[in-house]
Amino acid sequence: MAWEAILRLFLAMIMGGLIGLEREIVNRPAGFRTHTLVCMGSALVMTTSEYIFQSNYDLVNLDPARLGAQVISGIGFLGAGTIMNDGHRVRGLTTAASLWVVACIGLAVGAGFYEGAIAGFIMSYITLIFLKKLEKIFEKRVGNIEISLFIRNVPGQIAKVADVIGRFKIQIRDIRIQEQDEDYINVKFLLSLPPTMTKESIIAELERMEGVKIDRED
Repeated sequence: MAWEAILRLFLAMIMGGLIGLEREIVNRPAGFRTHTLVCMGSALVMTTSEYIFQSNYDLVNLDPARLGAQVISGIGFLGAGTIMNDGHRVRGLTTAASLWVVACIGLAVGAGFYEGAIAGFIMSYITLIFLKKLEKIFEKRVGNIEISLFIRNVPGQIAKVADVIGRFKIQIRDIRIQEQDEDYINVKFLLSLPPTMTKESIIAELERMEGVKIDRED
């Protein structure tokens, strides 16, 4: 039983780590180590629960799933810490969901339900990597565009650009900021345009703003 418990913990570390590695690559707040620890810890909880049940089943009436149930509810607090509201959109929901999933995978591994754990791991990886590519293809087909700007590096300037974009009922789906120099920063906006709006027209509006330059090389 001891070696099997170690094997379960090691398998949970691998699965959780691989899912966390994908989150780490895309620079999300909970990455490789966080997912590894969550998955391994969940497996440890389940193996501990199983050990307690097998050691005392003839003495008291125990529920081996009770400790695991606490993991499912408790992981919500950790997941909530990865969700951020930047004023224009909510970020971190996928990372919070992936933390919850690796906790479930860890519980499955800890219980010795290897088939379910492996199936959940594979499906999670497909969701995070391959469906993300499919999502990008879909976004292009529904009118999403990316605009790269050089914005003067002063407080509130990005918010002013976002306000101009919002006046035209354009949804900001993503904002990526890259430091360039002391005076300007490179900001990439992923926008969802309404049917009456074109990329050229919003670029023309943004060019009129002071402290904003269009990245023509993008």
